[in-house]
Amino acid sequence: MSPVSSTPAAGASLSAGRRSRELTDAVGGPVVDVLVVGLGATGAGAALDAAARGLSVVAVDAHDLAFGTSRWSSKLIHGGLRYLASAQLDVAHESAVERGVLMERTAPHLVRAQPFVLPLTPMVSRGQAALAWAGFRAGDTLRLAARTARATLPAPRRLSAVETRHLAPALRSDRLRGGLLSWDGRLTDDARLVTALARTAAGRGARILTRVRALELTSSGARIRDELTGEEGVIRARAVVNASGVWAGDLVDGIRVRPSRGTHLVLRSDRLGPLPAGLHVPVPGETNRFVLVLPQGDGRVYVGLTDEPVDGDIPDVPEVPETDIGFLLDVLGSVLDVPVQREDVVGAFAGLRPLLDTTSADRPGSGARTADVSRRHAVLTSPEGVITVVGGKLTTYRRMAEDAVDAAVAARRLGAGPSPTATLPLVGAAAPHALAALRAPRRLVQRYGTEAPAVQALADRDPRLGERVLPDHPVTGAELLWALRHEGALDETDLLDRRTRIGLVPEDRAAALAAVRALVGEVTAARRD
Repeated sequence: MSPVSSTPAAGASLSAGRRSRELTDAVGGPVVDVLVVGLGATGAGAALDAAARGLSVVAVDAHDLAFGTSRWSSKLIHGGLRYLASAQLDVAHESAVERGVLMERTAPHLVRAQPFVLPLTPMVSRGQAALAWAGFRAGDTLRLAARTARATLPAPRRLSAVETRHLAPALRSDRLRGGLLSWDGRLTDDARLVTALARTAAGRGARILTRVRALELTSSGARIRDELTGEEGVIRARAVVNASGVWAGDLVDGIRVRPSRGTHLVLRSDRLGPLPAGLHVPVPGETNRFVLVLPQGDGRVYVGLTDEPVDGDIPDVPEVPETDIGFLLDVLGSVLDVPVQREDVVGAFAGLRPLLDTTSADRPGSGARTADVSRRHAVLTSPEGVITVVGGKLTTYRRMAEDAVDAAVAARRLGAGPSPTATLPLVGAAAPHALAALRAPRRLVQRYGTEAPAVQALADRDPRLGERVLPDHPVTGAELLWALRHEGALDETDLLDRRTRIGLVPEDRAAALAAVRALVGEVTAARRD
């Protein structure tokens, strides 16, 4: 892992000015080795993978970094327990391996261990409890097989009723037999992971271009449109990787995706009280399905998630139906002393999982639930030569990106060796002892890693930037300025909805909008001067 530095990594700063220059160079410019379409986790990962092999790279997205599914996850880096239970052994092992890569090598500043409690209420029979305990022990075996250290992920253990209530005081105490404690990986923020991937790729020479829509793909490049100006042009490439997730079939014929909607609720933390651990709440009538309660450390708690098939056109931003909200509240209420009411839900969000449809063309869907569809990913090459990567999940983005670039290298005979990304630290990464020694607030270290002192320095130089954007949310003006200067944010929506998560609560978004818009205006004016 590279030495700790409190300044932005060389060449890894993304800004409006850099975007403009690099878009001008890319359109109609020399042929690049790889063009990546889509800048979610997989696309940004593919851009990094290709650039790290020494290939020339352009990566585009019609919107912003992490605009699609990659910002709507549970923020968890799963070890594969669910897939082990459904006999997807290869997927389970791959998940456990990739979790270890993130936690111990590439992003220890963004991914850390998260404890979870499964309360043993009267709704959980002793047989179900025994099955869950066996699953947690099997998950620990997966950790061992993936060679993830015990210091990184502690062992599961049984809890007394008193211990269970200590970790989750909001639980109903009546007939509570105890609980089961398990551990998994948890991201500070999924959109921040994508930002780190994109910036690390940029530091390796990749051109990261947001607000650039791919209108048409061929094996030799793409016709694109600058969404800020409306101007169209062509980017030429030796290989094209389509990593646009649930929208992959819009760009390449023959790609069939079965989107699955995963909904989360947003609650104020004080509604559930102190939560030192997350919760696994069993879904009645299901043997291997839980609703998760996920404390975020920013005054909010997420409750999720659903797994519902989505038919018809795929929206840019999915809406949350009341049926999903009702389902999550009902399951959560089954274990709480005081059930959460509809008016306590201050926000909600839904992501669409890009599950690969492997059913026959004349029997689309085949009646299977999306919860039963495999989370395996696939790399497909169209008759025109465009490489599409689809399926999978956030945890395994790196492996998906590696497989996609491997296919591009082989198909186009590009001069590149194997992927180095399993040991390549992302921007801000450092060993835990080095992160702990940084002179910056712990919250900033968990979001910016080794760059946290530089973010804090902005606030130290200008006390106004040290002030919170909202009284009840920890984000400061310094973080917004950093995002505009170094993280590729172009406007207030990028800041509110992806570089921070203020926008997940509509009330908070409205309260912060004027101040955030004013800061964007100041930075834009200064750039012109």
